[in-house]
Amino acid sequence: MTITCTRRIEFDAAHRVMEHESKCKFLHGHRYVVEATFKADELDAQGRVVDFGVIKEKLGGWIDEHWDHTAILNEADKPLGTQLEGATGQKVFYFPYNPTAENIARYLMEHVVQGMFVGKGLECSLIRVHETPNCYADFTL
Repeated sequence: MTITCTRRIEFDAAHRVMEHESKCKFLHGHRYVVEATFKADELDAQGRVVDFGVIKEKLGGWIDEHWDHTAILNEADKPLGTQLEGATGQKVFYFPYNPTAENIARYLMEHVVQGMFVGKGLECSLIRVHETPNCYADFTL
């Protein structure tokens, strides 16, 4: 038996997709929604997979510090990021690849979430990133 729970975290950020064939090649913003699903083989003493507040504190805190109200750019887009930082003071987070919803989910799973809950007897099994209310990408283990 596997039991899961999911926490929803929202943040605002700008991005652009380098070499996109349409208007997403231009810098623009989204109200992103991240859904992080955790699984455990058994519930804790209070009957939970994990306290939702712990997910908010750890993952939500990381997102707030690194991505909320930033520009998320491909590291190959550093000339644009440098201009934004210098001209406006904009905070920029550089990805090793294009910041698509798929790659944002991938980055969260591979580089952020995996180390946050070690030794807690649970595992993050799904990261879902909504780029718009109608479009999302999933990264699963």
